[in-house]
Formats: sequence, C-alpha cells, structure tokens
Amino acid sequence: MSAKRKKLKSDLGWSTTDRIVVRDHDLVDLLGKVSLGDFAFLELKGRLPTPQESVVFNAIAVTLVEHGVTPSAIAARLTYFGAPEALQAAVAAGILGMGDRFGGSIEEAARVLQEALENAPSDADLRTIAKRIIADHKAGKHLIAGLGHPIHKPVDPRTAKLFALAAENGLSGRHVKLMELIAEEATAAYGRELPVNATGAIGAIASELQIPWRVTRGLAVMARAIGLVAHLQEEMADPMAAEIWARVDEEASAQNQD
Repeated sequence: MSAKRKKLKSDLGWSTTDRIVVRDHDLVDLLGKVSLGDFAFLELKGRLPTPQESVVFNAIAVTLVEHGVTPSAIAARLTYFGAPEALQAAVAAGILGMGDRFGGSIEEAARVLQEALENAPSDADLRTIAKRIIADHKAGKHLIAGLGHPIHKPVDPRTAKLFALAAENGLSGRHVKLMELIAEEATAAYGRELPVNATGAIGAIASELQIPWRVTRGLAVMARAIGLVAHLQEEMADPMAAEIWARVDEEASAQNQD
C-alpha cells in the first residue's frame, strides 16, 4: 500500500473561467485601487496593509528599485548584449547578483535582529543585547550587516528618511531601536563611524512588519527587478554593454599587459 500523498494546496491564488482570486480578494476588484507595493504586501502577509503599513512598505520598495550602475545592472546589460532575444534572462542575471554586498545584506541584518529578540523579554536591555552582538561578531571576525556604506558618509540619507517614516507611522519598535544601538556600539568598538545603512534600516523595519528574515532578501529582489527592466530599456536606447566588453577585452588582454 502506497504512502498517503500530501495534498497540493496554495493559499495565494486560484482562477476559474470568470474569476481570478488572490489571497481571497477578487483581482478585478483590486485593479485601479491597490498599488503595486500594497499588492506585494497582500501577497506576503495575506492581507492588505493598513494606511500606515502602506506608507512604510512602499517606501521600502521604492528605496530598493534603483541604485545606479551596480554590478547587478552591469550583469543585466551584458547578458542582454549577448542574448537580446531574452529580456527575462538579462533581468534574471541581474537578480542573481543580489548578494550580501548589494541588497542581500537585508537578510542578515534582519536575521540578527529577529534572533536576538525572539526570546528576549519585553523589558530586556537592548544595549546589552547590542553589545553582545558586537562581541560575537568581533570574536568570529564577521562583518556586521546593515552598517556603513562606501559612499554615503557619515549618514545614509535613506536610513534617516526610512526611520522617520517608521516612527511617524507607529512602526519604530524594538527592532529599529536595537539596530540603532548596534550602530552606536559598533562605532565605539571599532573606532570609526558605522552608521545604519539602507539595508540595515530595511532589515529592522521589515522585522517590525513581522516579515520573516528568510524572506527579506526577496524585498530587494522584487524591487530591483523593476530597476533592471529600466536599465535594459536604457541599454536598448543608449547601449553601454558593447563599450564595457570592448574596453575589458582591450585592457585585460594578455598581449596588452606590461
């Protein structure tokens, strides 16, 4: 007798000949009423956001759409140059570059915050927790995700705005406070300015929204896909990939080495 097979079921969406239902909402009823950010919130959380959650979540999404000609955007442009028949492949190539240095650090920042506070009592001393986190990272010689930025110094302007929006909308709680204390303690421990960067801020605010840390990198993936499509549109109109390839081939070729 064969083992009982697990029933295949998804709560995200289903359709019939005349209806498309997403998270128990009729998709047609949402059209023209719900923003892309609010719809993403619905998909992740199973409900539409409150007005306050909408402001903050959409701000997170907008923050992550574009950040210039990063390695991710370059990868997308070069892939499109090689395979112009498959725009989706070029976007995918760019998304694959969403690692710990570009966007993916949201996940690690959120993990540290969520695990640190998961079993902590409501009256726990957050500064003590921050100091322990710094000590653990120093002992293991690990970088602290969500701190510092090679360009935005001494303050990441995105962080200030995101934290202000979170506070204005009642979403600045223990995770945000702990992230700020981690920055303070890290600055003291390492002897240099290590302010909270945008990914640290987003990791903290996503934690306030109770988004599991394993999903938070996906926020960057979803938003950056929009930016990558725009990069490819620009690439079609004003290409740079061919120039990048030509210059690398010229400057890195063995015969041109001293």
